Amino acid sequence: MSPFILYSILIAILVYVLIKLGSLSSGRRLPPGPRPLPLVGNLPHLGSMPHQSIASLVKKYGPLMYLRLGYVDVVVAASASVAAQIFKNHDANFSSRPPNSGAKYVAYNYHDLVFAPYGPRWRMLRKISSVHLFSNKALDDFRHIREAELAVLTQTLASAGKAPVNLGQLLNVCTTNALGRVMVGRRVFNDGVDPKASDFKDMTLELMQLAGVFNIGDFVPALEWLDLQGVASKMKRLHKRFDDFLTTIVEEHRNGGQEKHVDLLSTLISLKDNADGDGGKLTDTEIKALLLNFFTAGTDTSSSTVEWAIAELLRHPKILTQVQRELDSVVGRDRLVSDLDLPQLTYLSAVIKETFRLHPSTPLSLPRMAAESCEIDGYHIPKGATLLVNVWAIARDPDVWAEPLVFMPERFLPGGEKAKVDVRGNDFELIPFGGGRRICAGLSYGLRVVYLMAATLLHAFDWELANGLIPEKLNMDEAYGLTLQRAAPLMVHPKPRLSPQAYKAKN
Repeated sequence: MSPFILYSILIAILVYVLIKLGSLSSGRRLPPGPRPLPLVGNLPHLGSMPHQSIASLVKKYGPLMYLRLGYVDVVVAASASVAAQIFKNHDANFSSRPPNSGAKYVAYNYHDLVFAPYGPRWRMLRKISSVHLFSNKALDDFRHIREAELAVLTQTLASAGKAPVNLGQLLNVCTTNALGRVMVGRRVFNDGVDPKASDFKDMTLELMQLAGVFNIGDFVPALEWLDLQGVASKMKRLHKRFDDFLTTIVEEHRNGGQEKHVDLLSTLISLKDNADGDGGKLTDTEIKALLLNFFTAGTDTSSSTVEWAIAELLRHPKILTQVQRELDSVVGRDRLVSDLDLPQLTYLSAVIKETFRLHPSTPLSLPRMAAESCEIDGYHIPKGATLLVNVWAIARDPDVWAEPLVFMPERFLPGGEKAKVDVRGNDFELIPFGGGRRICAGLSYGLRVVYLMAATLLHAFDWELANGLIPEKLNMDEAYGLTLQRAAPLMVHPKPRLSPQAYKAKN
């Protein structure tokens, strides 16, 4: 070991000890938690599946828990009551993000919507997104695009023949093309076997995996330059791939001649030279950063949720039969599902809520940071502390949910234990999109995509697992990342169940 590296480690240990002594001398009562180790703190306690490891620790230390990750104070909220206190009483205090390598190296150095510091620039980006992409009017205006891309998907599945299909891959292509038509006025990929589609899926998965890593450099800054886990170097390479992808899209759009586009990118370019409120002018970097947010957060989360839903229904054939019976009653068998049908699909809605409960797309909320010290449940929360909300643990809390590990959509039906619970951030026992002012900006868009996609596939096809696998043996393990992926892709045989004319693609 070189003297410089040894010196860096010794300095890091010294700083850690001084910080630890300072926190002990403050005399403030921190929430309970496991004893931290020297230098790395509780990082080893997180394991390979942090949302599960933290949920296990919560059983011992309680729903408001303190961890020390390197030099960083971390507070974990793991119950609906604690989450409610934070989002109702302390939301403004926890409205910014802590420093992290993902925002620095991938998300254009905090110039995106997801990681931008709370303030005028963030409000400007949020307003642009809310008005031009996620408003009810925008969602209604682009309804035909979502339906058309799902018609393409059903045609692809209907012509699959005897070969099994990787459902997650096809869902990702569909969601990306639908979003691409809304954002940049065209499909991004040609079809389910387009090599670029596979590359994009791989890039998105790598991003979610890297973003979910608890990088030592984020928590022990003196060791950041060593990049002990190789996370920073991987993020830099990934950013280059994403930037090339996005730059090509932007340049092709700008060089598209005199053709007039009605899409988000055209709007963003038009806003580039116009100040928007108190946020200033939109920059090229922010345009690409917004596209990065939408293409990653708006595609893989939706497609993985639908993949989980179909996997659960394959394991629960009676529930699947009931869903299809409702769909046939509302829609019939001569056409595909429309957005306009969704309000009548009560049982399907319960199935999707139950999928969000057991398989939240973001099991640990994106971290927030305390702008000032505060008190929650009688415990001191230090200024600068990172807040993590364990969405996965909250939705499996046996004190709140009857038979929490059982897939039981009936709990959300009229007369059920959670009949009035919704996923829009106001019912804190079920917050797959987060809560408060930094709730997922694309919540409404994501809900429409997930509901319509699930309804279309469950209505249009019967499903069998590939290679004769029986549903009881289906692998339901999770692969941890920023988003909750299946450890093994869902390989299935789709079997058309509607009239042949229903599978004709729309434009």
